[in-house]
Amino acid sequence: MTVGHGDDLHAVGGSARHIPVLLGEVLEALAPAKGDIIIDGTFGAGGYTKAILATGASVVAIDRDPDAIAAGRDLEAQSGGRLRLVQAPFSTLDEHVESADGVVLDIGVSSMQLDQAERGFSFRADGPLDMRMAQAGLSAADVVNSFKPGDLARIFGFLGEERHAGRIARMIEARREKRPFERTLELADAIETHVGRAPKDKIHPATRVFQALRIFVNDELGELAKALLAAERALKPGGRLAVVTFHSLEDRIVKRFIADRADAVTGSRHMPEAQARTATFRKAGGGVTAGDAEVAANPRARSARLRAAIRTDAPARSSDFSIFGLPKLPGIDRPGER
Repeated sequence: MTVGHGDDLHAVGGSARHIPVLLGEVLEALAPAKGDIIIDGTFGAGGYTKAILATGASVVAIDRDPDAIAAGRDLEAQSGGRLRLVQAPFSTLDEHVESADGVVLDIGVSSMQLDQAERGFSFRADGPLDMRMAQAGLSAADVVNSFKPGDLARIFGFLGEERHAGRIARMIEARREKRPFERTLELADAIETHVGRAPKDKIHPATRVFQALRIFVNDELGELAKALLAAERALKPGGRLAVVTFHSLEDRIVKRFIADRADAVTGSRHMPEAQARTATFRKAGGGVTAGDAEVAANPRARSARLRAAIRTDAPARSSDFSIFGLPKLPGIDRPGER
């Protein structure tokens, strides 16, 4: 299960069972059947994969977290050859399956990752300031201790929607000159001390900064955009795309992609006919949210939203990142952005 980013429980990482969110709705959107090949781009604890396998379909499950892949090996061994696990970013999903009947993506950080203090995703318990899903590359500590305050402010402001982004960035610059930040509680406590917390505040003052750091370290918005483009290339005509998001930043990307790909024209009735385009997807309903019963059983489902689309027989379009409206952030370049 993946959890949301928008409130204190989600960001801090309270204990959670691994419950796949909107499972029934996802299965309805995918409509898997015996003999189908479905790509689960965010394997996690395997909730969606198990349900898809139960329909008789085969699954290629992808996760960049080596711990998730290792935990899924028993399920793979018991699948009778119908499950193949791949350790890779889900943005590369089309490199592992040439033609798929369905793609499901469950965006965000998994409860398994949040619940492991040593992974550094949360400040519920103290741990290293890490946050790397792939357990490789730039860590949150690297970002906090080496980025310019202006760049930190942009990251906190865009990805965390933190209104004190500039103040917090300047505080970090001053504090790290004495000693670098290495632990999650060290950073969280410094932010709380600097910004303050009113009794009426529902979330910890560090919540949005931790959200922003995690999204940046893992390039989550860029990976989502790439994965949507990869799904367009991998899905066969009639193939189904189902994406569950937990935050407005993610949902906006998915909504823009589906709207763009379901639009058969370039946006102007006066555009020359030579520049006309064919829709590569058709929408399959609007955004679906969890019902009261699911939210009561699993509070983390309350911010979940499912969007689905069905692939047409039109060729995949070019990978133009400008359609996603991704923020310009330090150290991240997008091919095809204008």
